[in-house]
Amino acid sequence: MESQSSDEDDDRQHLVDHNDVRRISPRHSTFQIDDGDHHFKFPYSRRSPLLKNFCFNKRYLFAVFLPLFILILYFTTDFRTLFQTSSLLPNSKFDSSLNNRMRESQLHALYLLNQQQLGLFKLWNHTLFINNSVNSTPPTNADRLPSSSSAFLEDLKSDVLRHISLNKQIQQVLLSSHRLGNPFHPLSDNSTDPYVGGASDTCRKVDQRLSDRRTIEWNPKSNKYLFAICVSGQMSNHLICLEKHMFFAAVLNRVLVIPSSKVDYEFHRVLDIDHINKCLGRNVVVTFQEFAEAKKNHLHIDKFLCYFSSPHPCFMDDERVKKIKSLGVSMGKLEAAWTDDVKKPKKRTVEDVVSKFSTNDDVIAIGDVFFADVEREWVMQPGGPIAHKCKTLIEPSRFILLTAQRFVQTFLGRDFIALHFRRHGFLKFCNAKQPSCFYPVPQAADCINRVVERANTPVIYLSTDAAASETRLLQSLLVFNGKTVPLVTRPARNSAEKWDALLYRHGLEGDSQVEAMLDKTICALSTVFIGSSGSTFTEDILRIRKDWGSASLCDEYLCQGEVPNFITEDE
Repeated sequence: MESQSSDEDDDRQHLVDHNDVRRISPRHSTFQIDDGDHHFKFPYSRRSPLLKNFCFNKRYLFAVFLPLFILILYFTTDFRTLFQTSSLLPNSKFDSSLNNRMRESQLHALYLLNQQQLGLFKLWNHTLFINNSVNSTPPTNADRLPSSSSAFLEDLKSDVLRHISLNKQIQQVLLSSHRLGNPFHPLSDNSTDPYVGGASDTCRKVDQRLSDRRTIEWNPKSNKYLFAICVSGQMSNHLICLEKHMFFAAVLNRVLVIPSSKVDYEFHRVLDIDHINKCLGRNVVVTFQEFAEAKKNHLHIDKFLCYFSSPHPCFMDDERVKKIKSLGVSMGKLEAAWTDDVKKPKKRTVEDVVSKFSTNDDVIAIGDVFFADVEREWVMQPGGPIAHKCKTLIEPSRFILLTAQRFVQTFLGRDFIALHFRRHGFLKFCNAKQPSCFYPVPQAADCINRVVERANTPVIYLSTDAAASETRLLQSLLVFNGKTVPLVTRPARNSAEKWDALLYRHGLEGDSQVEAMLDKTICALSTVFIGSSGSTFTEDILRIRKDWGSASLCDEYLCQGEVPNFITEDE
C-alpha cells in the first residue's frame, strides 16, 4: 500500500494541474518554450544580434512548415492513382462491365471495318468492269455511253455516301463505350454530318413532270367500236395489251370494248373500269355486256384488220377464234394490215396506224397488240399518252387499293422496300437472254443489301413465286447494321385479322388474279422498289409507281448492271 501511494505521488509531480496555467510574460523571448516551472532560452550573446531578432514562438514554426509540407506532398503524390485505388474496391463490378463494353464495341467496329473493306473492294471491281466495258464498246454504240455513264455516276455517288455513313457508324460504335450516356456528344445518333450534302435525298421521289407530257384527246364516236383481243401471256401482259388498245382507240376515235371474262380474265374484279370513264368525263370504254346490249345482241365484227401477220394473223390461233365465236360474235376473214412479226416488231407511228386502220365500219378488231411498237416513248411516259384528269387510267379497283393500304398500315408502315423476286420458270427464260437475268440467291442478297443500306429502310415486302428453300436462304443473308432484315409476305387468311376484310366481304378472296393485283398495289406503295428484269409483272408495277408519283431514284432491277456470277451451260 505504501509503495502504491508513493507511485501516485511521483505521478502527480510530473503532471501539471489543469488550473495551473501560466501566462507568457511579455518580457520573455519569442522563442521561449515554457515547460512547467523551467524555462528554455536560446543562448544569448552580445556577438549575435541577428539571433536575438530571429527568435520566435513554436506556433509560428508550425505555421511556416505546414504549407511547405503540403506543397511537397502535392507535387510528389499522384492523387488520381490514390483515389482510383480507393475507388476500385467498391466499384470493381462497374469497371468490369465497362471493360466488357469497350471490348464489344471494338469487336463490332472491326466487323464494320471489314464490311467497309469488302464494299470498297466491290466498288473498285465494279469501276474496273465499267471501265473495261467502256473501252471495249464499239463506236457504233457510242450513243449509249452517256446514259450508262450517268447510271454509273449515280451508283458511285450512292456507294460513296453509303461508306461515309458506315464510317460514321464505326466512329459511333468506338465512342459508345466512352460516352456514358451523354446524349449531346458531337457524334450522337441524332446529329448530322456537315460535310455530307444530299445524303437524305438519295432515294427521293422522282419528279415525273406530268404537266409536260405529250397527250392525245380521246373523243370517240358513240357508234364506233374497237373490239379488244389479248391472248399473249398472263394478266400483266393482258393489262399492257389493254393499255395499248386504249391508245389505238383514242387515235381511231372509237369506244373500246373490254373482253368478256369467258374468253379472257375477269377484268372487272381487278380494275376499276368506271374510273376510266370518270377520268375522261365521257364513256370511252364499255364492258362486253354493255356492248351486247347496245348492239341488241347482234354481235358482229365488221372488219378484222390484223396488226401482226405472223406467226398467225392477229396472233390468234383457231382455238381463240372458236372462243370468240362462242360468245355469239360473228366475224369475217382475218386480214393483215401489213407485214409484221411478233418476234421482230417494226417501229410504227401514229400516222402509220391512222393510214392502215381508219375505216367507216362500226366494229373493228386488230388482234393482240402486246408486242406492238407504236410511239414507244409516248405510250410509256408517266401518266400515259391519253389526256385525262387522274393520276392514271388503268389502276387497281377501290377494294384492292384499300386492302393494300390496310396491309401496309398493319405490317409495314410508311417506309419499306418492295421486292418482286421472280423465280418460277425464270431460269431458262433468263438464260436465253444476253446477259442472263437469273441470279444466284447469295448474289441477289448482296444486291438487295446494298439497296437496303442506300435507302436506310430495313424492312422488305416480298412478292415472289420462289420456293420456300430459296426464300429461307435469302432471308438468312439479308443483314443491315448487324440485324436481320425481315422479309414480309402476306399471311394466310385469319379471321382475327381485319386488314383483308373488304376482299372476303365482297367475294374477292381466294382469287389468284385479285391477289396478284394486291401484290402489285403493295409494291407500288413502297418507298423503294426492286423488280425482276424481263418480267411484265415488274413492268406493270413500275408503270403504276410512275403514274402515282411513288417512283424513287433508288428503284431498280435486281442486281441491275451486274452479270450472274455463275451461268449454266446450254442444253
